[in-house]
Amino acid sequence: MVRVSSKQEKYRCHVVSENFETYSDATADKGGKNNGFRPHELLEAAYATCLNMSIRDKADRENIPLENVVVSVNLDRSNPEEVVFKYEIRLSGSLTEEQKQTLRKIAESCPVRKTLSRTIKFSELPI
Repeated sequence: MVRVSSKQEKYRCHVVSENFETYSDATADKGGKNNGFRPHELLEAAYATCLNMSIRDKADRENIPLENVVVSVNLDRSNPEEVVFKYEIRLSGSLTEEQKQTLRKIAESCPVRKTLSRTIKFSELPI
């Protein structure tokens, strides 16, 4: 579970999980001071890290000589009817085209992508 508490600065939040912490804030044009991740950046980060880890895991399991992977994600909300997670995967290492395609295909089965692709509902936890 993640807990978020308000900080003294307007809109700045302290984000804490069981073992880690970070900060979130609004941009200056939205009243914040840009002193942390914007909430939508945290969504982008969730998908990007999941893709990165999934690709590295597949490479390890199949002994693919992957040296590095860089994933970039941009959340496109320009259409009010849909949200598009646009991503780019950069692979480095002595990889064949077949190995690159194998690793890129993982993007379709990343656990965060699977979660975000389902019907999403919201319910408040009892206090």
